[in-house]
Amino acid sequence: MPVQIPDDTDFSSFKEQCENHEGWTARYNKGSVTVWCRDEECKTIQKLKMRIVCKDVTAETLYDVLHDTSYRKKWDSNMIDTHDIGRLTVNADVGYYSWKCPSPLKNRDFVTMRSWLPLGNDYLIINYSVKHPQYPPKKDYVRAVSLLTGYLIQSNGAKSSTLYYLTQVDPKGSLPKWVVNRASQFVAPKAMKKIYKACQKYPEWKRKHNPNLKPWIYPEQNTLPCINVADLVLQRADSLENIDESRLTEEKQAQHHSDDEET
Repeated sequence: MPVQIPDDTDFSSFKEQCENHEGWTARYNKGSVTVWCRDEECKTIQKLKMRIVCKDVTAETLYDVLHDTSYRKKWDSNMIDTHDIGRLTVNADVGYYSWKCPSPLKNRDFVTMRSWLPLGNDYLIINYSVKHPQYPPKKDYVRAVSLLTGYLIQSNGAKSSTLYYLTQVDPKGSLPKWVVNRASQFVAPKAMKKIYKACQKYPEWKRKHNPNLKPWIYPEQNTLPCINVADLVLQRADSLENIDESRLTEEKQAQHHSDDEET
């Protein structure tokens, strides 16, 4: 299937999904973090939605942190590798991301098309999986599929903001129930708190690391090679290998729990 770059209708639809909680079940609600789950008809796919209120972080800082791949390497401990592959338009690109799964699961990776849009006082970033001819599935990774993943950032005033993160991913495999439960109860809240902490430290870090370089705001700074959207194909989940990890048991359970309960 051909790849379509998101338009205003797609961004508006994504925003509505973030703000409308009908049909969602709250699995975690503690402090400033809430996590909702929505079971899809296909049981291999889990749809998660998270929200965190950042009382001392501006919407602009959140937007910068989520874009800045150089800084991500400083705070995203689950990430193995991430890099931009090329640009499609002034507000759309293609990138690669791989991350560590809890042992003994195999690690996953994505190739996604990402698009972003400032909308009034809000900022939106959304992505979905595509095929790129130079980035086929790797031997040591399971190529997962993002059906729709993204962020909605809302300004709550001069120094406060709210971040929504919504993800609908096919991990390409039959996962054990402990993985699904742990995702909503431990991994998701911890991830939101890590983003919040990263945002608090970002202004100082950015002052020392190319403070004026923000190609997501100033497209003339973008030096990525151009990609023709016609060279990309929508990544369909059924074209990738499924693996059965449903019988795997969790390793170092106590250690995982202590890590994930950090605040």
